Amino acid sequence: MDTAALQQLVGGPRDNAMLRLTLARRLYDEEQINSAIDHLKQAVILQPGYSAAWKLLGKYLAENADIEEARKAFEKGIDAARSNGDKQSEKEMLVFLRRLNKKL
Repeated sequence: MDTAALQQLVGGPRDNAMLRLTLARRLYDEEQINSAIDHLKQAVILQPGYSAAWKLLGKYLAENADIEEARKAFEKGIDAARSNGDKQSEKEMLVFLRRLNKKL
C-alpha cells in the first residue's frame, strides 16, 4: 500500500496505532519527518503501551534535534516496554536514552 492509500485510512474505522506507525515510516522515507512525528504522536495516544511507536518517535525526534522531547518519548517507551515484557525494545531505548543524555 502506498503512502496516499495509507493516508486515506487515517480517521476512518481502520485507523489504529499500527497504521500510524506504518504511515510514519513511509513519510520518514519520503523525508517528511514532521508529518511522521505527528503520526507517531497519534499512535501513542491511540495505544499508549505500543513500545515500538515510542521507540520510533524518540528516534525521529532526536534526529529532528528535539532532544528533550526525544528523552521523554524514550522514557515513556521504556515504561511501556517494561509493562509489556518487551525486553529488546527496553534495552534499545535505554541505549538511545544514554546517548541522548551524553549529548546534553
